Amino acid sequence: MSAPPPSAAPHLRRLLDLLTEDAPAEALGAVSSEARAAGVPAGDLAEVERATATALRIRGALRQHRRRELQLTALFDTAGDLAASRDLDDVLKAIVRRARMLLGTDTAYLTLPDEEAGDTYMRVTDGSVSVLFQRLRLELGEGLGGLVAQTASPYATPDYRTDNRFRHTRNINAGVLDEGLVAILGVPLLLGSSRGGTGKVIGVLFAADRAPRVFSPDEVALLCSLAAHAAIAIDTARALADTRSALDELAGANAELAEANAAVREHSAAMQRAEEAHDRLTDLVLRGGDVKDVATAVAGLLDSPLTIHDPGGRPLAAVLPDGADLAADSMDAGWLAETAEESRTGARAVHRDGRWICAVLAGQELLAQLVLHQRRRLDDSDRRLFERAAVVTGLLLLLRRTVAETENRIRGELITDLLTDAERDPAGLAERGRRLGIDLDRPHLLLVAEAGARDKLCAAALRYLFGGDIHGVSAEHAGTVVLLVACDDEDAGAGDAARAAAAQLGQLVQAPVTVAATGPARGPRELAAAHREAARCLRAMRVLGRTGEGACVDELGFLGVVLGNAQDVDGFVNATLGPLLRYDAQRGTHLVRTLSAYFGAGGSLIRAKDELHVHVNTVVQRLERIQVLLGRDWNEPARALELQLALRLNLLAGGQERS
Repeated sequence: MSAPPPSAAPHLRRLLDLLTEDAPAEALGAVSSEARAAGVPAGDLAEVERATATALRIRGALRQHRRRELQLTALFDTAGDLAASRDLDDVLKAIVRRARMLLGTDTAYLTLPDEEAGDTYMRVTDGSVSVLFQRLRLELGEGLGGLVAQTASPYATPDYRTDNRFRHTRNINAGVLDEGLVAILGVPLLLGSSRGGTGKVIGVLFAADRAPRVFSPDEVALLCSLAAHAAIAIDTARALADTRSALDELAGANAELAEANAAVREHSAAMQRAEEAHDRLTDLVLRGGDVKDVATAVAGLLDSPLTIHDPGGRPLAAVLPDGADLAADSMDAGWLAETAEESRTGARAVHRDGRWICAVLAGQELLAQLVLHQRRRLDDSDRRLFERAAVVTGLLLLLRRTVAETENRIRGELITDLLTDAERDPAGLAERGRRLGIDLDRPHLLLVAEAGARDKLCAAALRYLFGGDIHGVSAEHAGTVVLLVACDDEDAGAGDAARAAAAQLGQLVQAPVTVAATGPARGPRELAAAHREAARCLRAMRVLGRTGEGACVDELGFLGVVLGNAQDVDGFVNATLGPLLRYDAQRGTHLVRTLSAYFGAGGSLIRAKDELHVHVNTVVQRLERIQVLLGRDWNEPARALELQLALRLNLLAGGQERS
């Protein structure tokens, strides 16, 4: 009796063991070769090869997640280092060294303005080998750094030598060439506000490579967050230096010494309180706190109610007095957006209508808005504490976004496989979903969205799912963005969900977003069919000119009957002809037959009265009654087409026309 063929199970277990050990990609790829060499049957061998490809994708996603976690941990460590530093030189060296480490660049450096000379000089470098570059001085407005300082915005160039967006000079080009720099990213160090309404640029932080490189948005956001910490740390170091200088000057003024010492002690105590509060918030984030924890800590430190809102004005967290309701102190979304923009532009908290508002930023992107419900004016120390809380909240939201993006990317692959080939292995898809926290057997609404800016729509879909109470996953598929949203109600309204998504996604993208929805549906096969129906609905909305709206198949009238999988003919007939059918049934009249004869006669009253064998005045009276029941637009082209289709379907379904 021949031995059974080798099983694929040991090789599948081998893949799991290698993933657990964080083995190299080559080791994972070798499993398929080992299975082939062991004589595993062709069907099982194909399953091993698919499992190997999946394991490689999971390994890549996990490594990317760990790399981002390491970057954010380094950023949090930087916050602690800067908060503990008192010497300005140590602060600047720590900033530049950590910037180079965070982005993994060949060099990093920081320039500061020289108020007396009227130019900018290279204050600190890390990784530099050129003496000429280290001694470089720049006139205001020159080079990439000049562009960053003038616009108070980050700029990146993959190749400095060929980039004409900024003014090249012989002096700067010589220094950059001697250092061998090619790709450069520069971000401003912003503090306070200037007369023009933008943040005051107190320096520029750079990260650069000696080979062409494109800096990603995440890298720009990380360097901007570090720059925000750096600006606060530099301001703190300068304030402490000013305090020491004031102490030295006051030492000789015996008559005013007592009063001056009291003022200095108060100032020092306020500075220490702000630094301790910053350390407390940073430690809270490192220990795994969330936005609610940050709001609670800040509200306690400032002894005032506090709310945190997303860019659209929706509350993310609230700390209010016992018994208070956020709705009782509701804010106009337009007012909140306008005030947050003023805070973002000025790079500081603003006081409006008895509230303090501070924008939470990652670079120039608005992540959230902190609102302190405090009518009194904040002193400088409390205002700085409030602004530092916004920086820490930004770090927390960036971390949460990074984790959400990684999880959504892995789950999105499941959605792509579900929509591509649900019939191949529905049980396997359901099991993959359970491992990823998605119960495909639970009712889901399926939304398909499209917009002119597809990249922005993908990011907006993630923010839409991540920022609210919606539980779902998104994926890009066939030129659209698909959202799978869990719902507990079997009768959940797909049309309402589509309209809500269209409105909020449009606000996030700042452009019209069209959304078609179907469901609820459950199971891989139903969900795949629901996607096909939603895609047809989206095409119909495009043809009908309903760009920027949300709808479901049932709301498209007769087109819904044509497009929908359910083919709810009776529902369409009742929705269209219901008033006439009920009127005829209750009163024994002939309005349905009259309407059919009128359309059949091409709108001719004479031909219609001959068909009905009644006087022409009777036809007119019946049409007037039809107008009362159906509305004045019953004979408009689009409505007339629906009515004629409903009449034909009613006849085919066995509806009786009385003579």
